[in-house]
Amino acid sequence: MNLYNIDDYGAVKHSEDLSTEAIARAIDAASAAGGGTVYVPAGTYHTGAIFMKSNIELRLSPGAVLSFSTNPADYPVVESRWEGVKRQVHASCIYGSDLHNVSITGSGTLEGNGQPWWDKHRDRPEELEYPRPKMISFDRCERVTIKDITLKNSPSWTINPICCYNVTIDNLFILNPADSPNTDGINPESCTNVRISNCNIDVGDDCIAIKAGTEDTAERIPCENITITNCTMVHGHGAVVLGSEMSGDIRNVTISNCVFKQTDRGIRLKSRRGRGGVVEDIRISNIVMEDVICPFILKLYYFCGPRGKDKYVWGKHPYPVTEETPCFRRIHFANITARSVHAAAGFLYGLAEQYVAEITFTDIDISMAEEAVPGYPAMMAGIEKMQRRGFYLGNVRDVRFNRVTIENHEGPAFYIENGEKTEIKDCESRNTKQSEKLVEQVTVAPSNDNMNGKP
Repeated sequence: MNLYNIDDYGAVKHSEDLSTEAIARAIDAASAAGGGTVYVPAGTYHTGAIFMKSNIELRLSPGAVLSFSTNPADYPVVESRWEGVKRQVHASCIYGSDLHNVSITGSGTLEGNGQPWWDKHRDRPEELEYPRPKMISFDRCERVTIKDITLKNSPSWTINPICCYNVTIDNLFILNPADSPNTDGINPESCTNVRISNCNIDVGDDCIAIKAGTEDTAERIPCENITITNCTMVHGHGAVVLGSEMSGDIRNVTISNCVFKQTDRGIRLKSRRGRGGVVEDIRISNIVMEDVICPFILKLYYFCGPRGKDKYVWGKHPYPVTEETPCFRRIHFANITARSVHAAAGFLYGLAEQYVAEITFTDIDISMAEEAVPGYPAMMAGIEKMQRRGFYLGNVRDVRFNRVTIENHEGPAFYIENGEKTEIKDCESRNTKQSEKLVEQVTVAPSNDNMNGKP
């Protein structure tokens, strides 16, 4: 085996001196030999951005720590995506583009030292000439493996493969403070064939977010064939999120055998007019959630981001269906338990001109929190805070609930506004007032777009 110990190339442990060049020399030597393993022994090494090459495994031994610099000068500027749009950004702590057969493995730790980056983002954004580094990102790479390592305190998103093919992410421990800004865990973006498994993710933003670019992304590349299984997700704004960057389409996704605890929301699909794209053929099963605001969100009126406050985004009257109109369809939930839910059992809201369609909920058991904290089930103009509500549906078609139980809710278990071909079968309310309806269906005329509150 071709093994290249970074100590042999001048890396110095337990020193404030950067080992960036020594690590680069080890990678170059391995690459010149056709490939090999660049080995990081036990100890703490201070470094700037690391640029990977093809056929290289970066292996961190138990006790090894790569501690990344907080100096922006140690992160060269590269062209990549930031929030779905191609632009110049600081290189990630570990970065590569147009590579094949690249791996980051071992039982060591990547320490992102994110606090100074977070402070600048919150308090002194004018000091950030370019977007913050991510912990790991790869552009247009094939056969990427990230396995067994611990990642802490990422400056921004933790892992972000972009336009990659055949990605394996396995047995990671990702820990960013719950209040750290935009420190998503794992964000595959416009990738094909991605497997995420056996990870523990505790972060300050979305734990896993599947993305496919925005309307400002020139290349519309789908994110497809994604499996997520056997993961535990804690805190974060959402456990598994699809969108809102989904202009290139998101399809063929399975999410199974996961536990979500104290994530603001559970499974969250979000987009808006102007984005275009289709989210379809999604299967979610065998999930346990605890202490979440809302377990299920499918919403096409998401207003965050550029132009999000335009009337075209929040207007409730129908607009013509064009390539700018997003679509959610063929999404299926089964065998899911959610305990201590605060705001609502679920929130589904399609566009006036493009209903959320072909959705099923089967064998779902939800109980509301005894001391529920009022909250917004979804970020959408005109929606008030809710507390212990059932499913709230608006502009939906072909939605079927089968063997769904909701406990300790207030108001109807299923409130349906402008619903076509909805079916409620073998569903039950428990421990609620006898006067509460199981189902309430209403038809609401398109609004005149005088907002009840600001987005």
